[in-house]
Amino acid sequence: MNITRCKDYESMSIQAASLVISAIEKKKDLLLCPATGDSPVGLYDELANKSRADRKLFEHLRVLKLDEWGGVPENHPVSCEYYLRTRLLDQLRIPSERYISFASDPAEPIEECKRIQFELDQQGPIDICVLGLGKNGHIGFNEPGPFLIPHCHVADLSKESIQHNMVRSMDTAPHFGLTLGVQNIMFARKILLLISGRNKESVTERLLQRKVYTNLPASILWLHSNVECIIDENVFLKSPELTEY
Repeated sequence: MNITRCKDYESMSIQAASLVISAIEKKKDLLLCPATGDSPVGLYDELANKSRADRKLFEHLRVLKLDEWGGVPENHPVSCEYYLRTRLLDQLRIPSERYISFASDPAEPIEECKRIQFELDQQGPIDICVLGLGKNGHIGFNEPGPFLIPHCHVADLSKESIQHNMVRSMDTAPHFGLTLGVQNIMFARKILLLISGRNKESVTERLLQRKVYTNLPASILWLHSNVECIIDENVFLKSPELTEY
């Protein structure tokens, strides 16, 4: 894992965008798996800016949704679908035929996960998987626990996930998630882990111990050979200078 510390969120976003853009320039039909949440917003804004300057760059880009809140209408402002459409898909002009997406409110969630797994098996592997770090160490909806699930699955949401800013305003919180599994993520050719936001100092310090725990799912990324971890140094208001690994 290559770790880079940036002075602020903007610097983190610019560096992340540079890595993604460089990869797309080398492989036009790259399969991008984007996370939602606050950490990658700046990255997606930078990609949108690049799209306005160079419309052809993203004309073959493919996108695979990482996860989704279960039981939320896809046009609801807190759905991952709405987030990705407004911040990434519409901005980069990604049509439906180049977008693989969990339905947010499927009649049969397990069958929906099987469908996405089949699509990934046919069109994968993922070229770049963009991840954020959950406050409890989750990646996607792969939550802490005694074991981790390798493939696309219906996930029981942790207390921390249910209290996420994206769903806090909802009358009824989602009671399950739909997500890629850890093997799907680990089979990605490159992983881009962005760490920013409040109350993540402790979990980030634990991640940087270079130990693998199932109750810290993000720690499994130490077993991947090509991970770029970019950290907004404001996460570490009290921490010593980071070193590169």
